[in-house]
Amino acid sequence: MGLPNPAAAYRALALQVRCEAINKVEDPRAVMAASIRRIGAQIGASKGFLGPDTQLVVLPEYFLSGFPMGESLEAWAQRGAVDPDGDEEAAVGALAAAHDVYLSANLYERDPAFPGIYFQASVLWGPDGRVALRYRRLHSLFAPTPHDVWTRYVDTYGLDAVFPVADTPLGRLACIASEEILFPELSRVLALRGAEVFLHSTSEAGSVRTTPKDIARRARSIENLAYVVSANSAGMSGTDIPGASTDGKSQIIDFRGEPLAEAGFGESMTANAELDIAALRRYRARPGMGNLLARNRLDLWAAEYGRLAAVGVGQPGDTHPTERSDLMRTHNDTIARLGAAGVIVAPS
Repeated sequence: MGLPNPAAAYRALALQVRCEAINKVEDPRAVMAASIRRIGAQIGASKGFLGPDTQLVVLPEYFLSGFPMGESLEAWAQRGAVDPDGDEEAAVGALAAAHDVYLSANLYERDPAFPGIYFQASVLWGPDGRVALRYRRLHSLFAPTPHDVWTRYVDTYGLDAVFPVADTPLGRLACIASEEILFPELSRVLALRGAEVFLHSTSEAGSVRTTPKDIARRARSIENLAYVVSANSAGMSGTDIPGASTDGKSQIIDFRGEPLAEAGFGESMTANAELDIAALRRYRARPGMGNLLARNRLDLWAAEYGRLAAVGVGQPGDTHPTERSDLMRTHNDTIARLGAAGVIVAPS
C-alpha cells in the first residue's frame, strides 16, 4: 500500500459507474464478467489520473447484476447472486490486487448455510486480493437479511460478523448498504465498534435538490464523527426502468458533515478526496461540544429500545422466508405492532 502508518492521509474515490442488469440476458455470468473487466479498466485509469495515493475505491450498489424485477427469491439466488468463494468475487478481489487498493462493492450472495435465498452483501477486498470485510444488509423490504434468520445466522457466524469493522492501514472501515444510511442505529453501532470511514454503496435518484439520503449522509458523519464515501450508480441498462432513474451525485463527506467532493451525472471519477484519519482521531479525542460521539449517553436509550423489542416490534420470528410476500408480511406485522404499542396512530 505504500502507507507508512495508519494515520497517513490518502485519497478515496467513489467511482460512479453504469450498472448492467442481468434480468433478461441469456448468460448472466458473461455479463457479470464483462462488467468486472470494464470497471477494472476504469479503476486503473482513474487511479492513473488521480495519483498513486488513491488507496480506497467504493463501487455502487448493483454494479454486478442490477436488482430483481419480479424474480422469486430462489430464481434470483440462481441468476443474480454469486458464491462468496466463486469466480465473480475472486475476479473483483483480483482488481483490488492489480490496482493496489482497498475496494468495496455491493452484490448479491448465496450461502450454503441458507439454501434457496440470498443476501445483499457489501464486501471489502484488500490490496492482497483477499476479503477484509463482509457485511450483509440488515434492512430490506424486498430481499432476505440476516435478521430474517437471526438465531441461525448468529449461531453460524457470530455477532461480530453481523456488525463487522475492518482495522486497516486506511483506518477502521465499515460498510453501509444503500438506504441503510437512513437508519442511524446501524452507523452508530458500527461507530461504537470503532468505524471511522463508512463505505456506502448506493443506487438512487441523484438530484440537484437535497434528498433524504443527502441529509442522512451528512447526519451520519456528524453524529459519528466519521467519513462517508458514497458511490452511486451512473444509470442502469437492461431493464424497462428508465436508465437514468438511479444516477449521479456520488459524494465524499468529512467527519464534520462537510462535503469534500461530489460528482455530477453519468460515469465519473469526480467524487474523490483526501481522507485524513489522523485529523479524525484528534477530533474524536478532543473534549468539547462537537464531540458528539463521546457526549452520547447510551444508557438512556437501552430501556426504550428494549421496551419495543419486548413486544416484538421489528422481530421477524426467525422463519425462513421463501417468497417476497413473506418479507412484506413481516413489514405489515411490524406496522401493526407499532400501532398496538401506541407508536403509530391509525388514520381515521
